[in-house]
Amino acid sequence: MSDKDAGTPRVFLIRHEWTISGKYTGRSDIPLTPHGEDQVASSGKVIVGSGKIIDPAKLAHLFISPRTRAQRTYEILFDETARKNLRERAEISEDIREWEYGVYDGLLTAEIRAGRKERGLDSLRPWNIWEDGCEDGESAAEVSNRLDRIISKIREIQGPYLNGEKGVDVVLIAHGHILRAFAKRWIGFELAMKLPMMLEPGAVAVLSYEHHKVNEPALLLGVNMGGS
Repeated sequence: MSDKDAGTPRVFLIRHEWTISGKYTGRSDIPLTPHGEDQVASSGKVIVGSGKIIDPAKLAHLFISPRTRAQRTYEILFDETARKNLRERAEISEDIREWEYGVYDGLLTAEIRAGRKERGLDSLRPWNIWEDGCEDGESAAEVSNRLDRIISKIREIQGPYLNGEKGVDVVLIAHGHILRAFAKRWIGFELAMKLPMMLEPGAVAVLSYEHHKVNEPALLLGVNMGGS
């Protein structure tokens, strides 16, 4: 961040390994593969630690999905000493679990669209999760509601310290769809609004605020890799 914004709190979005099959896995509790663990470990060496981008001493709270793959990501990123110190601040939260895919869980996008087409759906355009949600799963509005609860908590935590009075960074460890949905809601976008985003497995995205103002949330597109 520029010097004038150096103390502004940040929200780090950390994604676990992508499922190898490319299928939608919401409730499916799939563990990390050895390759996925290596991805996370490699990222952790660069970004997590004293004086690094994610400094455990500056974290006010962590929201972690209840899925095994997210909790294992947390265990790899933060060593035993850090986890012990963060115990009271690390929350396993259903509000940051992956999108509930309903009958689409375990399917590929192409399979979902083909199945809907066979039933006479989507004659005007292909199925889009951001607009249409998931049958017997969650709608975009339901996902937005639970993400907004987390955002409200974060702004309560960070709001009094937007000029760097103390370290109140926040970490979310979760999944591909839900973290991209979170980024949209962070800046006030409805999920149906087009905002193409990519978040690599084992990678970190960063959110913050403009002008040290809690009502000016922003996507932080560049991070000084030298640390804070």
